This record gives sequence, structure tokens and C-alpha cells, in this order.
Amino acid sequence: MSDSLKSPPRLILASSSPYRRELLERLRIPFDVAVPAIDETPHAGETPQATALRLAEAKARAVAVALAANDAALVIGSDQVATYDGLQIGKPGTHDKALAQLQAMRGREVLFHSALCLLDSRSGVAQSADVITRVRFRDLPDAMLQAYLLAETPYDVAGSAKSEGLGIALLEAIHSDDPTALVGLPLIALSGMLLTAGYPLLGAK
Repeated sequence: MSDSLKSPPRLILASSSPYRRELLERLRIPFDVAVPAIDETPHAGETPQATALRLAEAKARAVAVALAANDAALVIGSDQVATYDGLQIGKPGTHDKALAQLQAMRGREVLFHSALCLLDSRSGVAQSADVITRVRFRDLPDAMLQAYLLAETPYDVAGSAKSEGLGIALLEAIHSDDPTALVGLPLIALSGMLLTAGYPLLGAK
């Protein structure tokens, strides 16, 4: 079969996150979703960047190993770790932990490491990137933080601030090369990886 008649590899998003799924839909390309089963606990002494990159690749590989031998796929793994003063900030999980996160971050600059991995199941080759977003939080009183948490319930996002929603009101400034990175899936970096892998993004040959 000629290259022009070959079907592109299947695209799989290795994530349970509805936010990443919504972002990937912006590219208007077909994809499947598979939830990877991995331990997301940071390793002792691991930097936030290293944690994010390791988990992004681990998610992609966990999904890839479950594929059938003849299933050609590009698997997208992504992970986000927030940090300030060298401390890693994960998903709060509860209201009280989310409030503690926001109290600790108010008036501070926080770095969000949005790591991305595109794994080609045909070759085992992985492309990886860490897109950093610098975010300065407003110095807001507890009453406003409580009101935000009750309205948004952002307990499943790193740092408790959903910038695509009401969480934008918590922020004073955002600095990044990719506006989608803070939400959880850097689409500029992903688009470049897909093109490098030969995926027909925008009908590319």
C-alpha cells in the first residue's frame, strides 16, 4: 500500500482528565481515551520537573503496553506539577487541603510544570517536553478563597486554581509560551510532536 493510502496511526489520550480531553478536542482530530493505572507519588528527592516528565511518560507507556501487537498508535501522556519554594503542590482532593494550598500561594509566584509525552507504539520512540507557566496569585482574604472553592470545587486540579473558570480571578498574572499548558495539555508542543511523528495534522503530508 502506498504512503498516501495508509491510514494514520490511532491517537490515544492516556488520561482520565476531562480538561485534557476538552483541550485535545480543539485540534479536531479523532482520538480515543484510555485511563492509565500508575502510582503518581513523587519519588524522594525528585524535582517537580522530573516528577512531571516521569509521570507523563509513565502514563503513555502504561497505555501502550496494553495495546495489541499490531495496534499502531500514538499515545499522549501528560502530567502537571505545581511548585513554589521548592515544594511540590499536587491535587488537593478535599476542600480543606485546597484552602490550605490557596492560602499558601496567595501573593506568591507559582511555577506550573505541564509535562507532555507522545509515545509511538510502533517504534517505542517518545517525544517529551516540559512547558513551564509562571503564575502570580493575588493576595486575597480567606472569605474570597472559600467562596471560590464552594463555587468551583477544583479539588482535582494541581494548585486548586482552574484558570479556565472562576479561578482566573485568583490570578494576577500568567507568563507562558503556551496558553493551554496551564489547563493541563500544552497544545502548541503537542502539535509540533504530532507533525514530527508524521501525523496528518491539518491534512499535512
